[in-house]
Amino acid sequence: MTTSSPGVSDIAALAAEAGLRRIHVLAWRDLVDIEAGGSELHADRILQLWAEAGLDITMRTSYAQGHPERARRNGYRVVRRSGRFGVFPNAVLSEVAGRHGRRDGLVEIWNGVPFLTPIWARGPKITWIHHVHREMWGMVLSPALAKIGRTFEHRVAPPFYHRNPIVTLSNSSQTEIVDYLGIPSSQISVVHPGIDDFFTPGGERSTIPLMLAVGRLMPSKGFDQLIRIANDLKERVPDLQLVIAGEGYQKPILEAQIAQLDASSWIRLAGRVSDDELRTLYQRAWVVTSASLAEGWGMTLTEAAACGTPSVATDIAGHRDSIDVGRSGLLGSDLRELRAQIAAVLTDDELRSRLSAGAIAHAATLRWSSTAFGTFAPLANDAIRRRS
Repeated sequence: MTTSSPGVSDIAALAAEAGLRRIHVLAWRDLVDIEAGGSELHADRILQLWAEAGLDITMRTSYAQGHPERARRNGYRVVRRSGRFGVFPNAVLSEVAGRHGRRDGLVEIWNGVPFLTPIWARGPKITWIHHVHREMWGMVLSPALAKIGRTFEHRVAPPFYHRNPIVTLSNSSQTEIVDYLGIPSSQISVVHPGIDDFFTPGGERSTIPLMLAVGRLMPSKGFDQLIRIANDLKERVPDLQLVIAGEGYQKPILEAQIAQLDASSWIRLAGRVSDDELRTLYQRAWVVTSASLAEGWGMTLTEAAACGTPSVATDIAGHRDSIDVGRSGLLGSDLRELRAQIAAVLTDDELRSRLSAGAIAHAATLRWSSTAFGTFAPLANDAIRRRS
């Protein structure tokens, strides 16, 4: 078996050794959901490669607007049923009742609210935790519901997971899971996300300074802060352009903010863009930025890196690993430092060129085949341990 760069055949061999063929996955949202983001993309890339390895996969999520309840995508089945909150009890009841057929292994994606698989699920299982939510609860829910969410995440659920294999995306996220959730580090495997080969250097860089941010338009992503930063930088960088790509319920608020600053001529909300459009934006941008408060990984930052574009982002778990600090991009410990770092990249040609070269080198180390194998290994090890 190849250890340096494992692939689909290695997953198939490990699955056969572990006796795993039928895998069920429990997730909050599906990739086609209007609010889908990095977590859903991460799951899809991994499950596609698992399916290519011969695994029979069923993914259970909440209902996705405008899409059928059942579908097949990239070699695996998707069952979309129940609302945002109802998916948790209903998915558990479906699994307990065996409505999706037999399973050899179970994957739970803990996205703020867990499915509590250690309580009710027998057999091999793992849990993916991309990041902890902390302040995010108060940004998306009412105070009463936010308090319930924080309490459930921080105090109620973690004790059940102390012996459950956990997979997370970065070393910094592992530290947060240990410190905030109290889960032993020995139970946690760190597996970095990959980058699609589709994202490569090419095209033409913008002739004027172009700042790019990509993601769901929601408060925790900090797009309003990036707009303020860009507006502050406009005096120093007169030709500056800012493009924000993504959809979300905060769009009207951001539109109003741009209008109030009279910045619609140079700040553009691009909405949801195609893969080709996204790659072109990465290739044309001078810097990709993120002011997010919480991330398991900065997938847009590493995609941009593969296109030769450096990143400047908030110094949070996830960003610390997706950026090779000082080589592929820079971090800001607060908004003032974030603004200063963005200004440095936009105005210093030598720094930008050096970071661009480092970004390409950093991105070359991240492959989805390695991610898929590394994420499958803890599940296989759990199955092998249970048989011994």
